[in-house]
Amino acid sequence: MRPMRRQDRAVTDPEKISAVIGGCQVLRLGLQDGKGVYVVPVNFGHVLENGRHVFYIHGAGEGRKADLVRQNGWAGFELDAGYALQGAEEACGYTAAFRSVIGEGPIRVVETAAEKRRGLAAVMRQATGREDWTFPDGAVDAVCVLRLEAAELACKEHL
Repeated sequence: MRPMRRQDRAVTDPEKISAVIGGCQVLRLGLQDGKGVYVVPVNFGHVLENGRHVFYIHGAGEGRKADLVRQNGWAGFELDAGYALQGAEEACGYTAAFRSVIGEGPIRVVETAAEKRRGLAAVMRQATGREDWTFPDGAVDAVCVLRLEAAELACKEHL
């Protein structure tokens, strides 16, 4: 990944990175589509596996997002939280407070029911903070779950 220009804003502590991700509600998924990029906001779940950030996304098994995942197998992503405009007397003095995470990595459709359940549980934990969810077999069979493993990830904050 290209080095961050503002190293003074880089977050490198793994626990703090996970905390920033935990404070986000929406992941913006970027997928290559011909000459352009298709960006879609999605609900997500986050887990750490062997020190790597893994994001789970649920949705329909058909449509533009699912087609592009199957075609390309690679995605970019962005998450942010805590945005607050900070005013000044002059326009050029304005800035914003924020926390953000960007990255990219391989993305694939999850095939097994067991991993789908893990992914759906992660999505529900991210959305609700609860971990006591069960998922009926029919619902698991019907839903498409995507797994995005961050090959590269950068976290930044300006408070």
